[in-house]
Amino acid sequence: MGCVGSKKEQEPHSKGTGNDDLQNRAQTAHYVKDPTTGNSGNKAVSSQFMSHVCVQSDNPSHWESIAMALYDYEAIHEGDLGFKKGDKLKILEESGEWWRAMLISTSQEGYIPSNYVAKDTLEAEEWFFKGVSRKDAERQLLAPGNKIGSFMIRDSETTKGSYSLSVRDSDPQSGDTVKHYKIRTLDNGGFYISPRITFSTLQELVSHYKKQGDGLCQSLTNPCLSPKPEKPWEKDAWEIPRSSLKLDKRLGAGQFGEVWMATYNKHTKVAVKTMKPGSMSVEAFMMEANLMKTLQHDKLVRLHAVVSKEEPIYIITEFMEKGSLLDFLKSDEGNRVQLPKLIDFSAQIAEGMAYIEQRNYIHRDLRAANILVNKALVCKIADFGLARIIEDNEYTAREGAKFPIKWTAPEAINYGSFTIKSDVWSFGILLTEIISYGRTPYPGMTNPEVIRHLEKGYRMQRMDSCPKELYDIMMECWKNKPEDRPTFDYLQSVLEDFYTATESQYQQQP
Repeated sequence: MGCVGSKKEQEPHSKGTGNDDLQNRAQTAHYVKDPTTGNSGNKAVSSQFMSHVCVQSDNPSHWESIAMALYDYEAIHEGDLGFKKGDKLKILEESGEWWRAMLISTSQEGYIPSNYVAKDTLEAEEWFFKGVSRKDAERQLLAPGNKIGSFMIRDSETTKGSYSLSVRDSDPQSGDTVKHYKIRTLDNGGFYISPRITFSTLQELVSHYKKQGDGLCQSLTNPCLSPKPEKPWEKDAWEIPRSSLKLDKRLGAGQFGEVWMATYNKHTKVAVKTMKPGSMSVEAFMMEANLMKTLQHDKLVRLHAVVSKEEPIYIITEFMEKGSLLDFLKSDEGNRVQLPKLIDFSAQIAEGMAYIEQRNYIHRDLRAANILVNKALVCKIADFGLARIIEDNEYTAREGAKFPIKWTAPEAINYGSFTIKSDVWSFGILLTEIISYGRTPYPGMTNPEVIRHLEKGYRMQRMDSCPKELYDIMMECWKNKPEDRPTFDYLQSVLEDFYTATESQYQQQP
């Protein structure tokens, strides 16, 4: 839904406001409330943070929640509260991605992006990365800008309340790698990696291993670089006015409309998908969009808002600088990507699909053209759910010119049976696109020929550039019986550990 782009241009609309202004804002907004906010937002937020830093007020029975700013934030929406890194804020209300807060130094009140602040002293440390998986730790530490000895401490994936240390190392054979160490806890609350030496705090542990490696692969140098997170979408801006969007550059035209790089309210770069009038029922689209909005994951393109009061319908999503994975793989930059990164792309997509699988949802049109890539080379799944509501016989009938036969499972072609297992089949085809840098599946075959060959049990042959282990995964995805195909959860784990299956994930204690 989005391609080539530039940095966001920010034009501040206002600074933080008082309570009266906030109430006026709620009354004058011309936006339809996001259908996914509410009680569920509170639950998600409460689980996102560790123990609160609390300050007792004059009333002994009342406790105030204090947060520290991790980054600068310039107010760009009406009712926002701007702040600087290191500022302390009193949290007045937690709901969804925007919290109401008061800047302690000025007593100004307004809304703040919750992912720009930390309510825990540990979270405020530059080297602490909350909620980062082992695989994402490797991706971030191996990204450009980090050097040997760069490190992070993160939550343990396997032991709740424990931590892991991840360090960038150098290997003469395989180049730079990442080593992981379990940080164990003492009954009295202390920490250690090796029982030879213990520390009362994680800060002391970091300080020690910065001075000397003491059995680690490297002495710790700098914390892993942490780019400023994306700002949450504007509070309650779900059904937005068409006039709030400026279509800047047409990025492409698809079967059912166009994709534009656009600017929302003069300050936020977005992608806009314009749907051809008549391509879908507005009512069906809104039902599906309300469901799609609830699917929020790092490996899914975020749906921000819609324009649906009149046609053409606009779908507003986060902006992905590198465009579709298909176009990226065919580009000069994409052609330079080595096999380990191609496998990593596959693992990222499997991770997003595992989330869709867990939510009992179906994509129905999984292929490289519907995967988008951002400037950090993160792959995100786009257009999930749209295939179900398209009203175009050329797309919905298997004989139609737009029907993606070459990506579609036999049972979906023959009987219209779309399930998560037909998505698994499509994922196997997508793997061939990735390993071939964007080659069309079943080269040289027409759609009718593909159908005839599949009915006889034909499967694409392994390319010379495709490792046998990856081809084995493809063949698992192409099992004739849907129930015999693997889960996306399994595919994610196999692809994430493609090069480390024979190694211990964690280093022995030094």
